[in-house]
Amino acid sequence: MGGGRRSRTARTGGGTAGTGGGTAGTDRRAARTGGRAVTAPVSFLLAPVGCLLAATPGLLIGRVQPILPLLAIGPLMAATFLSARRTFLVCCWTVLLALAAGLGASPHVTAGFAVRWAGLLLGCVCSVYAAWQRGRLRGRLAEAREVARITQEAILRPLSRTLSGTHVSTRYHCASRESSVGGDLYDVAVTPYGLRVLVGDARGHGLDALRTAADTVTAFRELAYTAPDLTTIARALDARLSPHLAPEDFVTAVLVEFGPGEVRLVNCGHPAPLRSGQRLELLEPRVPALPLGLHPDPRQYRVRLQPGDRLLLYTDGLTDSRAPDGTPFALLAESALALSEPMPDAALHALYEGLLAHTGGPPTDDLALVLCQPTGVTAPVRV
Repeated sequence: MGGGRRSRTARTGGGTAGTGGGTAGTDRRAARTGGRAVTAPVSFLLAPVGCLLAATPGLLIGRVQPILPLLAIGPLMAATFLSARRTFLVCCWTVLLALAAGLGASPHVTAGFAVRWAGLLLGCVCSVYAAWQRGRLRGRLAEAREVARITQEAILRPLSRTLSGTHVSTRYHCASRESSVGGDLYDVAVTPYGLRVLVGDARGHGLDALRTAADTVTAFRELAYTAPDLTTIARALDARLSPHLAPEDFVTAVLVEFGPGEVRLVNCGHPAPLRSGQRLELLEPRVPALPLGLHPDPRQYRVRLQPGDRLLLYTDGLTDSRAPDGTPFALLAESALALSEPMPDAALHALYEGLLAHTGGPPTDDLALVLCQPTGVTAPVRV
C-alpha cells in the first residue's frame, strides 16, 4: 500500500476492527495473565517441596549419595514453569538440601560421590539455561503475537462515524484464544462514486488467513477510488488474489456502494446482506457468483432504500453459530429486535449480546459485523 492510500483510507475510516474484537482480546490477555499469576507462585512452592521430599531419606539416615539424582527433579520442575531467576533460587535450595542431607555422611569423597554431585550441579545449570531459553522464546512469541495484532488493527480499525452521508458502525470478534488474528475482513472507502464497503471472509484461520485478508483489503483500497463500478472491482480482486491462493482457498465477499436513495451490491459467494427498517429482507443476488479466487462472474444489482432502512453486512460467523443443543442462530428474529435500537452502535451491541446468549459463550468462528444507515433518514421505530 502506498502512503497516499493509507492516509486517505485512514481519514475515511477505511478498514476497521470493531470494539468487540478489542474487548475480547483484552479479556483473553487478562485471563492468560491471571493464569500465569496463579501458576507461577504454586510452581515456585512445588519445586522446593519436591526437593525436600526427595531429600527426606538422606536427612533421616545421614546418607546423601542415593538421593542426589532425585534432587535434580526440583530444578527440572522449576525450569518447566518458572523464570530463570526463580529456577536458580530453586537450584540453590536443592544444593543446600543436598549438603544438609550429607552432614552425617562419611568425610571420604569417592569417585561415585563426585560423579553424583557433578550430575546434580550439571542438572541445575541445565535447568537454569532451559528456563532462560523458555523465557526468551516466550518473549519472541509474545512479540510475534503483538506484531500480528498491530498488523490486523492496521487492516481492521474500529469505526463508528458518518461517512459520505452514511453512518457506519463495525464490530469484530476473533475466535482464536491465542491471538486476535482472523480471516474475516471489512473496509470502507469514500470515493467519487459514493461510499463503498467491502465485507469478506478468507478461508482458514491464523497467519495464512490474515495474509489473504490483508491482500484483499489492500487491493480494495487501491481499486475503490478508480474502478467505475463494483463488478470491475470484483473482477480485479479475483485477478489479484487468484495467483497467490492455494487451489482450495478462496475469499467470499460482498461489495456495497451507496447512492441517492439506493444501494448497489455485488455478492461473490457471501451471506446475503440484511436490510432492516419497515421490513426485514435478505438481499439475495438474482444470479449467485462464486467466491473470489474461483474466477466468479459477478453481477451488480440495485435495491431501493426506504426511510428508516439499515443495511447489515456480516460474515458466516453469525449465521453458522449454534446453541449448545445445536439450534441455529435465528438471524431474522434476533435482528428484528436488536436492529430496532435507535443508535447503530447500540443495535450492533444488542445483536452481539443476543448471539452470546444464544451460543452460551463467545462465537467459535470469526465474526465481522458492519451496520450502515444513511443519514437524514429516521431511525427505525421500536414496536
